[in-house]
Amino acid sequence: MLAQSPELTPHDPDASRIPPSDQLARAFLQRLAQDERKRVKIGQRTGSYAFEDDALLDECDAVEQIVAQYDADRIEAAHVPVPAGLAAVAVMLARAVEAEPGLVRRLRREAPIVALATHLADLIEPVRIVAETCLFRPDTKVVELSSGRTRELTRNHAGLFVCDGTGRDARPEKGNEVIGAALHVRVPIVGIAPDPKRQLPRDLMRSAEHRISLPSLDQAGLALVVEAVVGALPTRPIDPDLLRMIDISDLPVAFRRTASPDRCIDALERIVAAKAEHLGDGPALEELDGYGEAKTWGLAAAADLQAYRSGRLGWAEFDHRGLLLSGPSGVGKTSFARAFAKSARVPLVATSVAQWNAADYLSGTLQAIRKVFAQAKAQAPCILFIDELDGISDRGQIRGEHIQYWSQIVNLLLEQLAGVEDRPGVVVVAATNHPEKIDPAVKRAGRLDREIAVARPDSEALARILRHHLGREVLPDAPMMPLALAAHGMTGADVEAFVRRAKGTARRHDRALTSDDVLAEIRQGRRPLPAAVRRRVAIHEAGHAVVSHALGYGRLADLSLHDHGGQACLEVATEGATTLHDLEATIASLLAGRIAEEIELGAGSIGASFGPGSDLARATTIARDIELTYGLGHLGNVHLEPAVTDMVLIGGLLPAVAERLRSASDRARTILTEHRQSLQAIACELEASGYLSREDIGCMLAPIGMQMGREAVASDKEAR
Repeated sequence: MLAQSPELTPHDPDASRIPPSDQLARAFLQRLAQDERKRVKIGQRTGSYAFEDDALLDECDAVEQIVAQYDADRIEAAHVPVPAGLAAVAVMLARAVEAEPGLVRRLRREAPIVALATHLADLIEPVRIVAETCLFRPDTKVVELSSGRTRELTRNHAGLFVCDGTGRDARPEKGNEVIGAALHVRVPIVGIAPDPKRQLPRDLMRSAEHRISLPSLDQAGLALVVEAVVGALPTRPIDPDLLRMIDISDLPVAFRRTASPDRCIDALERIVAAKAEHLGDGPALEELDGYGEAKTWGLAAAADLQAYRSGRLGWAEFDHRGLLLSGPSGVGKTSFARAFAKSARVPLVATSVAQWNAADYLSGTLQAIRKVFAQAKAQAPCILFIDELDGISDRGQIRGEHIQYWSQIVNLLLEQLAGVEDRPGVVVVAATNHPEKIDPAVKRAGRLDREIAVARPDSEALARILRHHLGREVLPDAPMMPLALAAHGMTGADVEAFVRRAKGTARRHDRALTSDDVLAEIRQGRRPLPAAVRRRVAIHEAGHAVVSHALGYGRLADLSLHDHGGQACLEVATEGATTLHDLEATIASLLAGRIAEEIELGAGSIGASFGPGSDLARATTIARDIELTYGLGHLGNVHLEPAVTDMVLIGGLLPAVAERLRSASDRARTILTEHRQSLQAIACELEASGYLSREDIGCMLAPIGMQMGREAVASDKEAR
């Protein structure tokens, strides 16, 4: 075995346990083991004379010599471990070289030009060490060309041009004179960089006869690494899901205190699993609420990823490759990515534009982008999550001296996003609070071509989010809807903070958590609606429900009362097929809230006209658009842009709009008067409970269903 004999040959008994294609890898490891053995011997000899200046050396010198000789004999017989990270790089480099027919021979007999891509800057130094030790003949003197040392080059030399991609000189314009001199002498040249095309000298890339890249570490390669470290092959493989998540830096940590091959595998699984976010205690996407269309997309993508992993779906057929997730802060965009990865059972590679821009130079930012995409590619199938995407400027809005800087960053991101076929299994999810600031090219087909906005959760979603953060064992019988109504308009992150602070309050008072604790944190001293206002708002929202149902306007989702007022949640689709009848029904439904207040309380409030988003404002806008934009009003078949018009200046426009609003109000009044019993029933129930679901409302509106058809027919006759 490699561990027991530095003279391993293909005839070694254990050689049959390694595929024939890995013989070069074993030869590389043998060379590293020989160097490590020499280093340890030198260290032992140095240690033998560590007490040379000690006054007692003469008395113990003979004993020390005996011990030193014992150590030397033990080293010859014992296994000398190769550093784990170095061993892994040796295996990967050997496989990359072996994949090019005849390259290993040419490196030792001829003068080939090779460009080697490491993908990750962290691998540059170990790759340099292995390349210098193993690629060339033992009597070859290796020269570092990036330092500019070319005068002493002879046919007995070999050149390495190593670039980690972080310095200002990491670009094709630099180093060409050195490469030209080395080409003239005709020595083998190996250029090493994370992204050779962008970081190595132009002339090296132009003359490169072989362009190779480090492959990922597979089961057989990991077994070779374990053997090089502890002296024997493991008897079992590592979990495949964890294998692709291994970083080279994980290996020395995992193997530090292990004495057997299988314990190496055990330790490595523990370490990798500990850093795997998708294996954590967080919820899966199936358990989360409030994501709407994004959840539907995520569950479909998770199912497709599992089919891709099992080989049932090819990457060419995979249609969930990129998603831009937008929405206000706190709606859980980062939580979505974690839950998505957990549902798909794949790793989550998380980054942000802020992390990319933490570098001092542009080259460092570009390298950070390449590194994270390379990391995702190495761990595929996986989720690559990019937060704060709006931190990369839109090229169309950049001015001044920053144009070139940001253009290079945007261009590299576009290149990485467009390379879908080069990163099979990598689903990119990006998040932003400001989608309007994203460069349009980022959202084109083949990149982040699906954009979904995550809105603040509705009342039912808030109730489920509250239950999730409280846990099933805390307040198991307490209704969540009153708390959700108090938290109306808030986000999942807000709810998590409320629950955490409420639990802290209960803990400090040494008692169990109560609903009042949570409610107090939600309201933060804010008072609920006074009884009189609560009744008025309940009547107002009930008016919307009755008229919209009678006219068939939209689909009523729920009614709710909260600390700021009330809401009738209607699902409406306005599109090109919308008719004048539909628009008039919309106006009547919007005005029905105030009319219901007038019928039940004798007068309407200004709540229906309070602000640009109020019921009256929206109804007025529709009435104006009927006259000006849609060509359905008294002015005839014309279209005028509202932005350049004024209702006061266009003759007859204001009276026409006012007449439409009056007619819609009369229509709503007729319906509410006819169905006043239903109006009162819904208002009373809403006032008492604070929330009515679609099913609750449907039961109380059932008697109106038969009237709806007659009312619509009558309206059509009036129109004719």
